[in-house]
Amino acid sequence: MRILVTGGAGFIGANFLNLLVPRHPEHQFINLDALTYAANLRSLAPIARRPNYVFERADLCDFPAVQAVFARHKPDVVVHFAAESHVDRSISGPRAFIRTNVEGTLNLLEACRATWKPGEGLFHHVSTDEVYGSLGATGLFHEESRYDPSSPYSASKASSDHLVRAWHRTFGIPVRVSNCSNNYGPLQFPEKLIPLMILNLLERQPLPVYGQGENVRDWLYVEDHCEAIWAIVQTGQNGRTYNIGGRSEQRNIDVVKKLCRIVAEETGASEADLLKLITYVTDRPGHDLRYAIDASRIENELGWRPRETFESGLRKTVRWYLANREWTESVRTGEYRKWIEQNYERR
Repeated sequence: MRILVTGGAGFIGANFLNLLVPRHPEHQFINLDALTYAANLRSLAPIARRPNYVFERADLCDFPAVQAVFARHKPDVVVHFAAESHVDRSISGPRAFIRTNVEGTLNLLEACRATWKPGEGLFHHVSTDEVYGSLGATGLFHEESRYDPSSPYSASKASSDHLVRAWHRTFGIPVRVSNCSNNYGPLQFPEKLIPLMILNLLERQPLPVYGQGENVRDWLYVEDHCEAIWAIVQTGQNGRTYNIGGRSEQRNIDVVKKLCRIVAEETGASEADLLKLITYVTDRPGHDLRYAIDASRIENELGWRPRETFESGLRKTVRWYLANREWTESVRTGEYRKWIEQNYERR
């Protein structure tokens, strides 16, 4: 089986490939990535020389380039991770999100339609729980929850979800969709909450927390998410949506405080001193209060369940960043530092 993975040099895609390429030498994995700011080929060093892995640099918004990759490799399965994914960036520059997440998905679907005969292939679309909007103090998102996106990012992902389902219904493309909760773990670009806080703790820099840190997210360790996607690819039903969550709701402020404790334990630092670094900053526009996933469908139908607790996954993550400072420095470019200054300096 030839499996095309888009965005495979990014956080979740790289973890997916590093997990599955060695495990499945019988399958050929093609990594299609444009290598934008959050991508890093060093993340794929463990598999770079594997005979069942190949890298193709291409922008999903360049349709002829996408067609050329399909012509060379004729994939049987597409696992679509590639996306602009940071909410703050979508607020300051929404156009790139519409282009990549909507137009890029359209190009990929059209390449599938041109390559596969009716009923052939599988397009697995990786999406987010943010398409559902915000929950109150109770309740869970399930697969039938109505879409109510709040940010340009979530609106672009909602749009791409609808495109995928429309190409299934109109053109018969076999598709499966997954909407996951917040991921964390190794190889995550340090604009996201957990790696940003870890690195700031190690450097004794302020820990910027939006509002009072009351926003709640359901956290999912990245390898658990990758296992869930593989289960859907192998045994999921076409046309079906699967919500993937860690059943681990945490307030943002509690996540930051837990990181202070774990970093203190792992480095011998004073937890009290690290807690003093917490800095409350002006909340971002349209900040959803709470997300929480009902993962009953994938648990009951496909037998998947997360292996990591939030505590065990968080400690693994801290230890990875402690042990891989060289990787961290390789992604902390001048562009990234400029973006951090622009977005947090005045808050």
